Amino acid sequence: MFSHIKDGKLKMVDVTEKKDVSRSAIAQGNIKLRKNTIKAIKDGKIEKGNVLECARLAAIMAVKKTSEIIPMCHQIPITGIDVDFNVFDEVIEVTLEVKSFGKTGVEMDALMGVSTALLTIWDMVKSAEKDEGGNYPDTEICKISVLKKQKG
Repeated sequence: MFSHIKDGKLKMVDVTEKKDVSRSAIAQGNIKLRKNTIKAIKDGKIEKGNVLECARLAAIMAVKKTSEIIPMCHQIPITGIDVDFNVFDEVIEVTLEVKSFGKTGVEMDALMGVSTALLTIWDMVKSAEKDEGGNYPDTEICKISVLKKQKG
């Protein structure tokens, strides 16, 4: 089932007749940062505060707002959100799982949460990542993907 155009208008997919089932999706993404920035995050020395906890909260909020941002996403009942971080020398990896019991999948919600967590990390550390010209030559968000989608 896809959103389609009828009479020249976009239409949201009608899921009325679909049965409610348990659904989940796991998404993941990375942000590449300078080693000194990673150290400052670990040491709690980022001026704006606790980077990972702020990113966790932002991810949760974003998952709950997905249908308000992506036009053809359905509002769905979110029953669980779990956000984890793996911190490496130059990369922070965000993994997020969303659970629901409903008529449609949660992969877009999981992707929204991961993307928002990564953007929040960037925002929290941008003063440490900027070069003299105010640019971010070493900062990169990458490898955002759905690792797993489950239904039933």
